Amino acid sequence: MIQVIYKLCLLISLFSCLKNKSSNFTDQINFPLSSDISSLDPAIAFDEVSLTILYQVYEPLFEYDYNTLDPKLVPLLAKKMPTVSEDLLTYTFHIKENITYHSHPDLDKTRKVKAQDFVTQIKRLAYTPLKGQGFWLFEGKIEGIDKFKKETKTVDQLLNNSISGIKVLDDHTFSIKLLKPYPQMLYAMAMAFTVPIPAELLKKNSNLLENFEVGTGPFTLDTFKRSHKIILKKYDKYHNTSLPKVSTIHFPFMKESQTRWLNFLNNKIDFFGIGKSHYNLILNKDGNLKEDLAKKDFKLIRVPSLTYWWFSFNMGDSIFSKNKNLRLAFSHAINREKYVELFTNNTAKVANSIYHPTNFGYSPENFNKFNFNTEKAKNLLAQAGYPNGKGLPEITLDTRSSASEALHQAEFIKSQLQKIGVNLKIETNTFEGFLRKARKGKLEFWLDGWHLDYPDSENILQLLSSKNHPPGVNSTYYKNSKFDQLFEELKITPNNDRKIQLMRELEEIVQNDLPWSMLFYSRSYSIYHKRIKNYKSHPMATNKLKYLSL
Repeated sequence: MIQVIYKLCLLISLFSCLKNKSSNFTDQINFPLSSDISSLDPAIAFDEVSLTILYQVYEPLFEYDYNTLDPKLVPLLAKKMPTVSEDLLTYTFHIKENITYHSHPDLDKTRKVKAQDFVTQIKRLAYTPLKGQGFWLFEGKIEGIDKFKKETKTVDQLLNNSISGIKVLDDHTFSIKLLKPYPQMLYAMAMAFTVPIPAELLKKNSNLLENFEVGTGPFTLDTFKRSHKIILKKYDKYHNTSLPKVSTIHFPFMKESQTRWLNFLNNKIDFFGIGKSHYNLILNKDGNLKEDLAKKDFKLIRVPSLTYWWFSFNMGDSIFSKNKNLRLAFSHAINREKYVELFTNNTAKVANSIYHPTNFGYSPENFNKFNFNTEKAKNLLAQAGYPNGKGLPEITLDTRSSASEALHQAEFIKSQLQKIGVNLKIETNTFEGFLRKARKGKLEFWLDGWHLDYPDSENILQLLSSKNHPPGVNSTYYKNSKFDQLFEELKITPNNDRKIQLMRELEEIVQNDLPWSMLFYSRSYSIYHKRIKNYKSHPMATNKLKYLSL
């Protein structure tokens, strides 16, 4: 009865709101935040919510082309694409002139971006006391950066010590010398980690930039109230005079999805990211807008998410490590199509590869070899030495969180495996607890996933490198010497035919060894008001708000 009343209230709210006129905010976009931001410091922030703000106020050298779905990089603060030496070890970057920073009391009002500002920020990433998140981009790659990190302990040293492989050639040119080829370099220079930061700002603020910004982006920070709201205003001196298209971006803080939904219906916010709790209310079984909503002033957008999922097996010290038939039995016992239907309302796509569709070299013709087949799974379980599960110890499935959705997913997996005689124990964790177990290699069987930092196969294959065993990111303890050899070659191979060949060979090794059993590619679904124009489905363009108009 409570559920019926709840749905009735929603419908009443829906139809009363649909009668309202569009938002009264004539030159303001209202974009809700689902959680508080962690930091405004581009060396520290690495969560999605914080980056949503940072990419509107700060700018790196390059950005992803908003007008193409391909993850193509184009100059932003760079004057042009970099000059690269014949041996692929030296990158020379050329910066646009007359780029003015946002106003800040500790900065000269006419302060322009200089090459040294990019160097300062890279040095901040290597500065241990700051506890930044982005040093992995350059660790062991730039000549002298590891030495700088080891020897730099104070802010004065941060500003005065140099990195031998980074040279400022003039105010608008600097070069980076690598120890070995690094084809992902341009992706690194398109991340918030590598935006320019004026050194004089660090001196006056003890290198603490968590609560203010001094960027060059299309918007400036007007209001910053943690857990309440953030307001950005158009930067009148923005170097691209045709952007941004609106004067104000309002980010209200709305933690609960139901609060965001009701505010969307009441024209208080312009976007609503559709989560599991609202799939059935908004989408039909085919993943499209329900008919009553489709007739109104709402539009649906599907964005290929950079997150995807699989099942992982402990390949170190566990019952799975030396029993491939057991891993195969688990892989064939789980109905992926049903999983996608139940837990994503068919918004996701069953994964056909260990690679993401945005990766160079990904092929839609690849296929997941482990189709759902209960009888085959039973036969494989018998071949593993456990006919109908006899003699098989209880297997632990660790959840990634304590949320009800994670428990429902775990119960589904448990029910699937029960059909072939496997007893599964569900171990409930907080996300922090799950990560602690992963870093210690204490997981046995779990739902695993990754959000790509950049659209390159190297970023996903690193998760299986033996160099990255816990506390690194290879929580499966997978180890294959041939894989490691080919991966080291792939890391330094640019996008060419050889890289595609390496990707194919690496995937064949992984599919044969089966540390992962692939599940699905996520896709993000949002509903928005038709007054928003030029909103495109682009997985990489995190600075897209400057392109939106009303």
